[in-house]
Amino acid sequence: MDKEEKVLIVNPLENIEILKALASEPRIQILDLIRKNAMNVNEISSALKLPQSTAATHIAKLEEAGLINSESVKARKGSQKICVPSFREILVEFPEDKKEDNSVEVEMPIGLFTDFHVTAPCGLCSTEKIIGFLDMPDSFLNPNRMSAGLIWCTTGFIEYKFPNNTLNNSHKLTKLELSMELSSETPGTNPAWLSDITMWLNGVDIGTWTSPGDFGDRRGKYTPLWWKLEGSQYGLLKHWSVTENGSYIDGIRISGVCLEDLHLNEHHSVTMRIGLKENTEHPGGMNIFGRGFGNYDQGIKMFMQFASE
Repeated sequence: MDKEEKVLIVNPLENIEILKALASEPRIQILDLIRKNAMNVNEISSALKLPQSTAATHIAKLEEAGLINSESVKARKGSQKICVPSFREILVEFPEDKKEDNSVEVEMPIGLFTDFHVTAPCGLCSTEKIIGFLDMPDSFLNPNRMSAGLIWCTTGFIEYKFPNNTLNNSHKLTKLELSMELSSETPGTNPAWLSDITMWLNGVDIGTWTSPGDFGDRRGKYTPLWWKLEGSQYGLLKHWSVTENGSYIDGIRISGVCLEDLHLNEHHSVTMRIGLKENTEHPGGMNIFGRGFGNYDQGIKMFMQFASE
């Protein structure tokens, strides 16, 4: 559970009492009401056309499950009980199977790039402000780039170096995966703005993903309030992986490039470049979302899976 974001993740195998509290149409209606405005018991019973005693019973059940908070405030006569939701979102998720022990995951902040070549419109910003100046590629040299939560460019690439953990593991690497939140980039936003975004690993082109658009129909889940609604709000979380049999995006094969083509044993780092080729069919720019922006509160994650024996 992330209290700051007020998101409750319910494990149905362990939190059955919470599910029982939610298994009631009146209680769901109560949560929907107070999600919009804090209300007292009388207002809730009136809005739902329920006897006050019935409304109070449902509220008590929700309180017991920790789904709402009640506080007493002064009223004309004495005090009244105001109900507010404990969480902005409630997600029901079955627990994922744990990754095999013989794996390594590294998360890279999106501002910790080691090389770049971009053209305007371009820029980067933290969760608090623009870093440097808009549309000036030299701003990508600003030391404050370390705090970047959003990076965008019209053409070019951003490059990162990850530790090559294969050199410290005696087992065979079976999968190399990188995940990040991406979208196209255009002035304003456009959900139908196609862009061909390519990934290179150790200088090898592993394949291209065509982003469907630059999304601004609603604020990203983590996008800060100061960021204008007319700007890019969120992207799509994409998983690029290379195995012994080929390269994939979200499990769909995109090329025949396999692990041996990356020559990992010859490099002290894994160099990942993400960007746009020259003369591509859909030159639609690129947004990279990191922590504090978009719908996924993460940087760029690299996951290595090794054989168990």
